[in-house]
Amino acid sequence: MFVAAALGLLGPTVAGCAASTDGTSTGTKPAASAESPSAATFQSDWGDEHGSGGSYDPSRTLRSEIASSIGAGSAHRRGIDGSGVDVALIDTGVAPVPGLDAADAIVNGPDLSLDHQAGLPSAVDAYGHGTHLAGIIAGRDGGIAPGARIVNVKVGAADGAVDVSQVIAGIEWVVQHRNDPGMNIKVLALAYGTDSTQSYLQSPLTHAVESAWRNGITVVVSAGNTAGALVNPATDPWVITVGATDINNPSTRSDDALAPFSAQASSWRPVDVVAPGTSVVSSRVPGSMVDTLYPESRTTDGFTKGSGTSQAAAVVAGSAALLLDQRPNLTPNQVKKLLRNSGHSLSSTPNAAQGKGSVDVAEAIDESTPDSSSQYYFRSNGQGPIEAARGSAHLVADDGTQLSGEVDVQGAPWAPATWAPASTAGTAWTGGTWNGGEWAGDAWESTLTVDAVSWSGRTWRSATWSGRTWRADLWAGRTWRSELWEGRTWRAEGWD
Repeated sequence: MFVAAALGLLGPTVAGCAASTDGTSTGTKPAASAESPSAATFQSDWGDEHGSGGSYDPSRTLRSEIASSIGAGSAHRRGIDGSGVDVALIDTGVAPVPGLDAADAIVNGPDLSLDHQAGLPSAVDAYGHGTHLAGIIAGRDGGIAPGARIVNVKVGAADGAVDVSQVIAGIEWVVQHRNDPGMNIKVLALAYGTDSTQSYLQSPLTHAVESAWRNGITVVVSAGNTAGALVNPATDPWVITVGATDINNPSTRSDDALAPFSAQASSWRPVDVVAPGTSVVSSRVPGSMVDTLYPESRTTDGFTKGSGTSQAAAVVAGSAALLLDQRPNLTPNQVKKLLRNSGHSLSSTPNAAQGKGSVDVAEAIDESTPDSSSQYYFRSNGQGPIEAARGSAHLVADDGTQLSGEVDVQGAPWAPATWAPASTAGTAWTGGTWNGGEWAGDAWESTLTVDAVSWSGRTWRSATWSGRTWRADLWAGRTWRSELWEGRTWRAEGWD
């Protein structure tokens, strides 16, 4: 989410206003007496999370090294691997590559991207960003929560193209279908943001993430790669905003440092925590835009590496899934408090840039469930214009026509007075209809076929939009800045 324009600070929150009244948790997952099979697989060469010794390659950070650094390896050995937790990933899709191709690894939500409108296969990542994050969160071959399941909601196209209305629609689909039969969406990962200076109190985008939060979903967002102000919706104080670190030698915390690109935030809205996000090795999509433009990102073992607060947010989303595996009844507020309370401070780093420090999920797992975890902030009303939520990011057609104003990507009028209450209630979708237009199908299918290979994860039917004004094939790829999807991550100069 690297953006050129700095965000303005939006003003302080006020204690005593509209606090969450979520209840507390009672259920816990007992520690296993022996390592589970997945725990044995993901135990790194560093031993436990505080281990020492071994050699490492400073040009890349393995997921196993991250797991040891943040205590996830310890959780795996105790039988806590994210099992039973669904993590919604709103991004550029997920490709069925090794580690993400098991029958129980992925559930595909609707494809809300311009790719689908151009006739490309539904749900599949042609950009490379979403798959990389999915591998970090829940890859069966080394994710932070290898037992969790990814719910793939594709909104970004092969060139990163997306409008903020598509992102909002994706968030709200997740909220509405979080408890469908066989579904248990407890975490939402969003590594997207705009340079909008709109107050979180009015922004439709922050309103959507707040609605997810208050409907029981722990929302994890990336702070942005601005090296300065937070992006929208990371400005919202309710959700978990994540900055990035470089862990350097993964066997010790003493040399962990804030990544130079990580957003610095502000005193009134610092990031909540930081997590490893530099040169992270994860799942690669051969032939994707990232893979094609930046071949130097490829590793010799068939993966790819990337840096950004996207990757850090994925680490924290996986950590949240581990906590919710251990204690399924935790509220989002409790998850946030546990992660913040167990953080380790970085030396010589401003509090606004690191929040409560680097996550330690092993310590969070061992902490008692907070009795009181209310947050005291004003709540977003979502009544602001959607155009303001876009900031400077607009889709532009080959003929120069720009998508702007109070309309969604289909050209339908934006009516916040109607939309915001429905968003708050988690009822913004009616079947496959959102904001008055048909955005998706209205039911689940059993399989998805990609290149003649059946991907047996359940898939939500997608639909071709009736409005043709904003067809994907009218968009020039160059007109959408991929920085909105942590573009710095995928630039050549971003690779070590």
